[in-house]
Amino acid sequence: MSGASLDAGCGNCSQHLPPELNFSAGTPPYESMDEDEELLKYIWREYLHPKQYEWVLIAGYIVVFFVSLIGNTLVCFAVWKNHHMRTVTNYFIVNLSFADVLVTITCLPASLVVDITETWFFGETLCKVLPYLQTISVCVSVLTLSCIAQDRWYAICHPLMFKSTARRARRSIILIWAVSCITMIPQAVVMKCTSLVPELTNKTSLFTVCDEHWGDEIYPKVYHTCFFIVTYFAPLCLMVLAYIQIFHKLWCHQIPGSSSLLQRKWRSLQCSAQVPGAGEPLRVRTSAVSAEIKQVQARRKTARMLMVVLLVFALCYLPISVLNIMKRVFGAFKNTNNRETVYAWFTFSHWLIYANSAANPIIYNFLSGKFREEFKAAFSCRCFGPNPDDGNRVRGGTSTESRKSLSTQVSNFDNISRISDQVV
Repeated sequence: MSGASLDAGCGNCSQHLPPELNFSAGTPPYESMDEDEELLKYIWREYLHPKQYEWVLIAGYIVVFFVSLIGNTLVCFAVWKNHHMRTVTNYFIVNLSFADVLVTITCLPASLVVDITETWFFGETLCKVLPYLQTISVCVSVLTLSCIAQDRWYAICHPLMFKSTARRARRSIILIWAVSCITMIPQAVVMKCTSLVPELTNKTSLFTVCDEHWGDEIYPKVYHTCFFIVTYFAPLCLMVLAYIQIFHKLWCHQIPGSSSLLQRKWRSLQCSAQVPGAGEPLRVRTSAVSAEIKQVQARRKTARMLMVVLLVFALCYLPISVLNIMKRVFGAFKNTNNRETVYAWFTFSHWLIYANSAANPIIYNFLSGKFREEFKAAFSCRCFGPNPDDGNRVRGGTSTESRKSLSTQVSNFDNISRISDQVV
C-alpha cells in the first residue's frame, strides 16, 4: 500500500551494506576494470540471485498473476454477457475486478522485480506512475467494498428507505474512480528515484530505489496515518458493523423472511394441505411462503459471499498496512540489523496484496452459483453456443410471471422483494 507497495522495505539500507558496497567511509576499494567486474559478481551473488524462499515467491507471483488475470476477466465477461446478472451488486463486483486486473497487469511484474533484485529498473516516470496506480487500486477496492456493504445494508435492513438502481450504481462507480484518482495525487508527486550507493551510479543501475521524498519528516507521518485510517481502518470498521447487522437480520432476527418463522409457516401450510377442500387460497399462500424461503436463501448466499470477500481483503491488506505504518510513521526499520528479515516481510506482504486480487474470483466461483455456471461455460468452450441453463431461466421467468397473477398479498411481496434485494 502507498509507497511501500513498490519500494524496498529497509528505510536506510546504505547503513547496513557490507564493506564492499559501503563507500561512505572513504575511497571506493575497487578502481580497476577487473575489480569492477568482481564487484558486480559479488552483487549478483549476494543480492540479485534469488534465494531459496524467493524462488517459491516467484512461483507464487506467477500463479497469482494468471489466476487474477483470467479470473477477474471472466467475472467481467460473465456480467457483460448475461443481462440477468447485471444487478447492482454485480456492477460493483465488476468494478472491483477491473481494479484487480489493473493492478495485476501494471504493478505486479514491477513489484516482483523490485522485491527480488532490490532495485528499481523502470525509470523516473514509472516510479511516479506505478505506485500511483497501486494506491488508486487500493482506494477503488476499499470504496467499492464499502458501497457493496452499504447497498446490502439498505436492501436487507432498511429495504424501504433507499431504492438501489443500476443507474445509481454506475454513478457511484464513476465517483469512486474520480475520488481515488484525485486523493492519491500526492503519492505520485513525492515518488523519486535515488541510488543507495551513489558511487555506483555511473557503473550500474543496481541499488536504485523508487521511494518517497517529502522534504520534512512530519509530512509522511501525517499522510500515511491518514492513508491508513481512510483506506483501511475506518472503512473496515463501518463494513464490519454493516455486516453484523445484516447477519443479525438474516440469521437471528424474528422477522418476516427469517428462517424459523418461515419454517412455522411452511409446517402450518403442510398441515392445512391435508385438510380436504383447501383449494386455491392454500396454493396462493404456499407460493408466497415458497418465494419467501427462496429469497432468504438467496440473500444469505449473497451476504455470505460478500462477508468472505471482506474478510479476505482485511487479512491480505493487514500486514502491509502495519508494516507501512511502522516504516513511514514510526521509522521502525531505519536502524535495523536484520535487513534480510525486513525485506522478506515486505516481499511477502506485497505478494498478499496481489493474492487478494486472485482470491476474489475463486470466492465467487465457490459461493455464487451464477458465477460458477458462467465460469464452467467459459472453460467448456460453450460461451457462444446454446446454454443449457436457458431453459431454467425461461422457466424462472414463467414462474415470475405466474406469481404476478396470484393474490394481492403475493404481488405486494414481490414488489418488496425487488426493492430489498439484488441477488448475485
